[in-house]
Amino acid sequence: MCGIAGILSTTGRPETNGADGSTSLRAPLERMLEHINHRGPDDSGVSIFQTEAAAVALAHTRLSILDLSPAGHQPMQDARTGNWITFNGEIYNFRDVRERLDASPAAWRSESDTEVILRAYERWGKDCLEHLRGMFAFALWDNARQELFIARDRLGIKPLYYYATDGLFLFGSEVRALLASNLVPRKLDAVALWQYLGYQSVPAPRTLIEGVNVLKPGCWMTVDAAGRVREESYWDLLGNAATEAQTVSMSESRRRVRELLEEATALHLVSDVPVGAFLSGGIDSSAIVALVREAGQQPRTFSVVFDESAYDENIYAQKIAARFQTEHTEVHLTDKALLDELPLALEQMDHPTGDGVNTYVVSRAVRSTGIKVALSGLGGDEFFAGYPSFKRLRRTMKYLRHWGNAPQGLRSLAAGAIKRLGGSSVQATKAAAMIGGDGELASVFPVTRQLLSNEQRRSLMHEAWPQAVAATPDPYVALLAERYRRATTAEMLSLISYAEGRTYMHDVLLRDTDQMSMAHALEVRVPLLDHKLVEYLMGLPDEHKLSNGTPKRLLVESLDGLLPEEIVKRPKRGFTLPFEPWMRGGLRGFCETRLSPERVGSRGFFKPERVRGLWQSFLDGGASVSWSRLWILVVLEDWLERNGVEYDN
Repeated sequence: MCGIAGILSTTGRPETNGADGSTSLRAPLERMLEHINHRGPDDSGVSIFQTEAAAVALAHTRLSILDLSPAGHQPMQDARTGNWITFNGEIYNFRDVRERLDASPAAWRSESDTEVILRAYERWGKDCLEHLRGMFAFALWDNARQELFIARDRLGIKPLYYYATDGLFLFGSEVRALLASNLVPRKLDAVALWQYLGYQSVPAPRTLIEGVNVLKPGCWMTVDAAGRVREESYWDLLGNAATEAQTVSMSESRRRVRELLEEATALHLVSDVPVGAFLSGGIDSSAIVALVREAGQQPRTFSVVFDESAYDENIYAQKIAARFQTEHTEVHLTDKALLDELPLALEQMDHPTGDGVNTYVVSRAVRSTGIKVALSGLGGDEFFAGYPSFKRLRRTMKYLRHWGNAPQGLRSLAAGAIKRLGGSSVQATKAAAMIGGDGELASVFPVTRQLLSNEQRRSLMHEAWPQAVAATPDPYVALLAERYRRATTAEMLSLISYAEGRTYMHDVLLRDTDQMSMAHALEVRVPLLDHKLVEYLMGLPDEHKLSNGTPKRLLVESLDGLLPEEIVKRPKRGFTLPFEPWMRGGLRGFCETRLSPERVGSRGFFKPERVRGLWQSFLDGGASVSWSRLWILVVLEDWLERNGVEYDN
């Protein structure tokens, strides 16, 4: 696991190319590398060279997991083709791919998966991606074609940000790397800000920096020597669903899922350093620990413990640790300890989201023990129908179908009545939006994930804020509508899995996991997002995944008694820090400073009195103002200040 960065200059302008056509790229590239060196403290490298038509600068900072020797140094060149690569991630099946490429040990100069990608590209070109099983983001300079080939893994586990302007193309593992180049204007994207307020993160491909985008999951991109950019998708959650899963029996689906779970776990344990595991005591993390134990390893497990009993899951984590005889470590966290750490945690938030601090805390604890790799249960809720959204949306969509032919005027009246009766409560706001909409899943699902509705966002924005921004199409509605039109055979639970996987999971959970774990040079692996497993799950009919009284029934039954009943039947609770009491207590001053008229209130896009009113309502215990609505403003202001990002109104 590593950090990557690079610059492609396709012009001969003296301000981008030095006398030798490349040296002026060194200073911005080294600044980029400096700002991501936390991702890989074990080694780093820079390669800058002039080709027939372009200047190329590649950088890499290394966290050594596979092949700890200098032979794994990057950027790495293939001596036979002249191709170069800088790669972030892990290819879990690299030994199998290596064997297919050339079984002779003498044909290889390292034991790294990086060299395997280079050789796979030589053999299969862009189709090499079809052979890779893992998490990855890489940039490969194709010397023969004189083009940069960049690619990202299927689920978007590893990030890759880019910025394209006349004659220059920059990329990196983090937004801060691009900003550090001083070649990217620090200008706030107004549309992205609007979307951030709605979804506590910016939906891909945008970021909060105008012109900086993230390569979408399951996609590759080429940039040629003329600066032409081409992007294509090579994999899709629905399009690559396993067709053979559509007609299997219930018993066969359980057998096959168990087989894929064991296979994925074994692959994710491939490492030349010890592997730990996050353990909350929920079904997903417990399943991972159980599977590691079944694979013959004694895992080291880690969990966070709170004084606030309503948030503490310690008893469940302890039961799993005892059952599977793990070497267990508890991390005790108080509001004072978090307050001490918070500035550092937010400093490591490369791109703001309403979550992430929890991952920072547990990652820090794991890394402090010397562990470089940890397994996470992320993905279980999305693909084993664990979220309440799966049950609620099935029920909601059946109800809304009765309204499908009702006149829009009647639907609007019903929505208005709900708002009048429910006031400004979250439930009433979302119910009204669903009733008043078109009744399609593509427009209903995003409402379930909204933090602030359009109306609530408008009330927050300054009078000078451009109203046209609020009228821009919702990116999640557009994404889902376009994809659902082609998914003619997918059943409801798979459609919801697609929505969860491409929205909240990708734009919040995976982004937070990467930026907050890599802040401590900790590699987090996610076995439940193995693409072979996900493809099979997406192909199964709904009846195989419905809970039937057992949460994540398919996962639980596939493990066939491996998990204790008290873990399976326990009330569902996400891993959440007790921010609500903390923000009224030890974190109050920290939040008030950033929400003040002198800070976020002075930036020209929020009404200072509205922000102040929301904060006071929260302090007074107002039910309609949740801590998360204010926390995203605190995080936003901290990020804007730290990165010197300006809003040009």
